[in-house]
Amino acid sequence: MAMKLSDIESEDRKKGQSKELEGEITRDIIEILEEEGITVQMLVDAALELYAPHPGIETRELAEAKFLEELDIAISDPNLCLLVYSGVLLENEGQKGRLPNISKSSYEKDLTFIIADEVLGTSIARYISGDKGMFEFVRFDKKKPGILAELGPFMDDIIGGLIGGVSANMYTRAMAEAAGKSKKKEPESE
Repeated sequence: MAMKLSDIESEDRKKGQSKELEGEITRDIIEILEEEGITVQMLVDAALELYAPHPGIETRELAEAKFLEELDIAISDPNLCLLVYSGVLLENEGQKGRLPNISKSSYEKDLTFIIADEVLGTSIARYISGDKGMFEFVRFDKKKPGILAELGPFMDDIIGGLIGGVSANMYTRAMAEAAGKSKKKEPESE
């Protein structure tokens, strides 16, 4: 008999656990990335290296504005920020030779059988934009535009996932908005 997660009854074992963020937020993921030498402009530049005009983002200027809008939406989610931050921490630990069960030289070689970096990158892309985000992640991971070519084994995939997911949403939302505008312009048939 097949069982769905929604069929499992849950118990509130963590009584009183808050359902909302509490307290003052002291760190911002964009500030953390900037501390690591990764600026928003670098994200934009890498994204636009693979830019292809679509309805709603026919120019690079429109694409940049829409990318920044989608990036703001994405990083407003603390779960996404924590996924990105996990990559920052892993990268830093790898540089220090302190990753569990992997040597510093193996980390530096970005060995193909170590896939945790790709798993995180694909998870980020999928979290932001589903299968479309996955498709974009693969494009960015293969081409390594802009900053992606310079980043370490974890961060190239983390940032590739972020750019891929945000880019996928940029294209999707721009096309939907363009389609909505064109429908409003069409005369009603009688």
